[in-house]
Amino acid sequence: MNVQLLAHTPAPEQLIAASAKLCYSAASIADLAAIEADKAAEFIDKLPEAHQSPFEHVSFTFGIEGVSRAMLAQITRHRIASFSVQSQRYVNMDEFGYVIPPSIAANQDAIDEYEHFMDRADLVYTYLRSCGIPAEDARFVLPNACETRMIVTMNARELLHFFSLRCCKRAQWEIRAVADEMLRLCKEVAPEIFAKAGPGCVRGHCPEGKMGCKHD
Repeated sequence: MNVQLLAHTPAPEQLIAASAKLCYSAASIADLAAIEADKAAEFIDKLPEAHQSPFEHVSFTFGIEGVSRAMLAQITRHRIASFSVQSQRYVNMDEFGYVIPPSIAANQDAIDEYEHFMDRADLVYTYLRSCGIPAEDARFVLPNACETRMIVTMNARELLHFFSLRCCKRAQWEIRAVADEMLRLCKEVAPEIFAKAGPGCVRGHCPEGKMGCKHD
């Protein structure tokens, strides 16, 4: 798995602070935009939970690769985001890479059978292509484990929501690993925005209720 922060809105914390202050100030936009970084951080920290729209003005773009199509199915459920994904319709998937879940990697009998299946899927895919079957049809034999890559853009408000769900210990291991790395990268460039980001329990209350990890 490889996660990179490719781009983000310049001076994200100042922009959020300026956007929020605009709602309560008679100052011009030019004056608001000149807010200093330390004052912006202080203002963001005091923003009420009910006033989250300013976070939508800031976006972050990530490059993600070496993840499974199973993970892709999960992350695209976050609909307030933009995705560009490697196409199995147009890209030849001969000798495809694949992700091995830790539980399988820890069991020698399981991993032997798993790798045998992956090799067989690759052989069938290659055979179908050699028969003139188009990639868009041959891909039907490819497994969920097949590696993919994508570029993902989310605004800060959606990222905070994403982290609250996917950094949770109850999230599936692969998307949790992706979310944890995305959060680490976000904190490097916008520490105040993401100071309280993470699973719901970070803010004092577990939204999972009886399903929370303390009840496992």
